[in-house]
Amino acid sequence: MNTEQAIQRWNQYAERYTANYDEQGDIHRVVLLNPTIFSLLEEIDGKQVLDAGCGEGYLSRLLMKEGARVTAVDYSQKMLDIAKERTHQQKAIQFLQGNCEDLTFLANEQFDCIVSNMVLQDLEDYQAAIGEMYRLLKPSSTFIFSILHPCFVTPNSGWIRHEQLDQQYWKVQRYFYEGVYQQLDAEPPIVLYHRTLTSYVQAIRQTGFTIENIVEPKPSQEMLEKYPQFVEDLHCADFIVFKLKK
Repeated sequence: MNTEQAIQRWNQYAERYTANYDEQGDIHRVVLLNPTIFSLLEEIDGKQVLDAGCGEGYLSRLLMKEGARVTAVDYSQKMLDIAKERTHQQKAIQFLQGNCEDLTFLANEQFDCIVSNMVLQDLEDYQAAIGEMYRLLKPSSTFIFSILHPCFVTPNSGWIRHEQLDQQYWKVQRYFYEGVYQQLDAEPPIVLYHRTLTSYVQAIRQTGFTIENIVEPKPSQEMLEKYPQFVEDLHCADFIVFKLKK
């Protein structure tokens, strides 16, 4: 699957992918990703912030509420249309169509902070995207990105039920495979790119970033009381979040 095919797929399924989003995103973002991302953010009031791969724009709107001057890019025009429809203060966020692998229409060292939430695993050339984030950041600025945890979410991974022991186990297969694969249990099926953790770290370091923090989100006790089904996320990490410094 190349980039053009990926864009067509996101345009085709944009409405279905975002149907269950509210102002905080979907339930995984509410329980796991949002608390982690905002715990890693530094002061953004009045700062220039890029939401790289904004989707339907929920994170852009949350960043705007924190006082950031937000630019939001996505390569799916349909996603941007939905984002604009759901953003009541459109003038406060600059929505632009663009592929994070090549954002040459944006100036060097333009942003104080970049956030990219669950995007890099959807890109064919993740190394180019990381390079673009480095180019766009001002010196000593921060890039925060989240992805599916490559050690646990792999091609053919998933829960297996052991009937005799009445227990569940998380199956991991083909960890060292790097390339495109399809999550068949999702509806509609999701097409992703898997890379090893080593490949991500090497790309980060080769670009010039310093890794300041890594977080594997787990549900808080407060969230477990509200969403008890997330007790499964205490067994393995669905996501990993990086905080990088230029």
